[in-house]
Amino acid sequence: MDTPGPEETSPPAGARVLVIDDSNTIRRSAEIFLRQGGHEVVLAEDGFDALAKVNDHDPELIFCDILMPRLDGYQTCAIIKRNPRFAHVPVIMLSSKDGLFDKARGRMVGSEEYLTKPFTKEQLLKAVESFRRPAA
Repeated sequence: MDTPGPEETSPPAGARVLVIDDSNTIRRSAEIFLRQGGHEVVLAEDGFDALAKVNDHDPELIFCDILMPRLDGYQTCAIIKRNPRFAHVPVIMLSSKDGLFDKARGRMVGSEEYLTKPFTKEQLLKAVESFRRPAA
């Protein structure tokens, strides 16, 4: 009777994902979509908040808004990518703009992908599956 079920003995199948966005609505939407996909979600409201959480939570994947106060998404991504401990972590930029310049600038600071807001649950989950590290 007291034997643990499979969900208690096996590690979670989902990825640990950090979502950085100054919009509470976007953060909550992403959190709901990702949790429905079985992923663990850590939220940050700006770049400074994100840098502390990257260090504390060691995410497998990061979604990062571009337009944020204090430290924008490009700066945040560049700082994360310059740290050898996190340089391998895929960063997916989020923006309401779908411009070629924005995508190119995102690549220049090390982002792997670019999603235009509003994103769908399918787009988020597909991005996680595409970029997460295979289980060791």
